[in-house]
Amino acid sequence: MSDTLFVTGASGQLGRAVISHLLAEEGVAPGRIIAGTREPAKLADLAARGVRVVALDFEQTESLAQAFAGVDRLLLISTDALDRPGRRLAQHLAAVEAARAAGVGHVLYTSMPNPADSLVPFAPDHLGTETALQASGLRWSILRNAWYQENLLMELGPALEHGQWTTAAGEGRYAPVSRADCARAAAAALTGKAVPGRIYDITGPELLGMDEIAALAGEAFGRPVVAVKLDEATRTGILLQAGLPPFIAPVLVASELNIRAGKFALRSADVAELTGREPVALGATFAALRAAGQAAA
Repeated sequence: MSDTLFVTGASGQLGRAVISHLLAEEGVAPGRIIAGTREPAKLADLAARGVRVVALDFEQTESLAQAFAGVDRLLLISTDALDRPGRRLAQHLAAVEAARAAGVGHVLYTSMPNPADSLVPFAPDHLGTETALQASGLRWSILRNAWYQENLLMELGPALEHGQWTTAAGEGRYAPVSRADCARAAAAALTGKAVPGRIYDITGPELLGMDEIAALAGEAFGRPVVAVKLDEATRTGILLQAGLPPFIAPVLVASELNIRAGKFALRSADVAELTGREPVALGATFAALRAAGQAAA
C-alpha cells in the first residue's frame, strides 16, 4: 500500500502519538506520512526521520485544500479552539470543505461520545462536524473517543494527598480510555482498518464509577482514597481555586455532570477490533504510573 496519510494537529499529544504508532506498529514508511501543524519547528525530529511536515492553520482556509491535495486518507483531529463559541466548529467545517475540494479519499474524525445528547458545552462542535462530514459526499469514519484516563491523572496528586477525590459525577459510570489506545486505534483506522460510513466508540475496557476509580487509585498507591460527591457549584469552586482557567473549569464540571446523567455510560470492543489489542484498564494505568515514579525515585 502506498496511500498518503495526513495527520492534523500533529504536534499535539494525540497527533504525535498517532504518528508514532503509524511508524512503529503499523509499519508505515515515513515518506507516506504528512504531519500538519501550526508550528512545524516542533516536529523537526519527525522531519529528520522522513515525515513530511507542513504548516497547517485551520483559520487560513485558502491554504487547507492545497495542503490536502493528493492525500488518500486524512485524520482530522479536533482542534483545541475552545476560547470562544463557534470557533472550533468553523475550523472543522473549513477542513471538511477543503478535504472535499481536494478530493481526499477518506476522512477520519476524532469526536466524542454521544454528541447529540450531551451536557458538555463543546458537544455541538463535534455533532456539527459529524453532520457536515456525513453530508460532504466524502468517505468518512468517526472515532468517538471516550474521556481520557489522563484527565483523571490531573487530580490524582491532590486525591492521594488528601484521601478524597472530589467529583460532580455522582453515581454515574463511564469507561475512561488511555490516550495511547485512542492513538493506536486512530493509527489503525488511518491505515485502512476503519470501515467507511461507520462510527466507532473508542472506550476503555470497563465501566467505572467514581467510588471504583478512587479505590483503584488507593490500591495502586497504597493509600486510602474515597470519592466525595459534590454539587456543581461546589465542584466548580474547587477547580477555580486550584487555578484552572475560568472557561475550562465549567467544561470539566459539565463533563462530570454528563457522566452523572449516564450520557457517557457506554463501553465497546471497537479498540480491540481496530488494533487487535484490548485497551488498557485504568488500574493498570495507575499501577504503571506508580512503578514509573518508583523508578524515577
